[in-house]
Amino acid sequence: MDLTEIESEIEAAIPDSQARVTRARGSHDDDHLAAEVVSPVFADESLVDRHQRVYDALDDYMTTEIHALEVETFTPEEREG
Repeated sequence: MDLTEIESEIEAAIPDSQARVTRARGSHDDDHLAAEVVSPVFADESLVDRHQRVYDALDDYMTTEIHALEVETFTPEEREG
């Protein structure tokens, strides 16, 4: 699985976002991923809504290639602070 492709899917679906996706359990495990996403659109959203945005962006992958996804979401201000 190409992690940059997953990052691109997230960035295309969430306005002004920057995504970083890694393998949560190490390089040997392709279907357990971790995503850190930073976007100003998260400013007025609950944690659940933020995570739902990320899951929605990866809808096709979540049913085929990704078994588990750890999600961290931040606004740019939260990330800097």
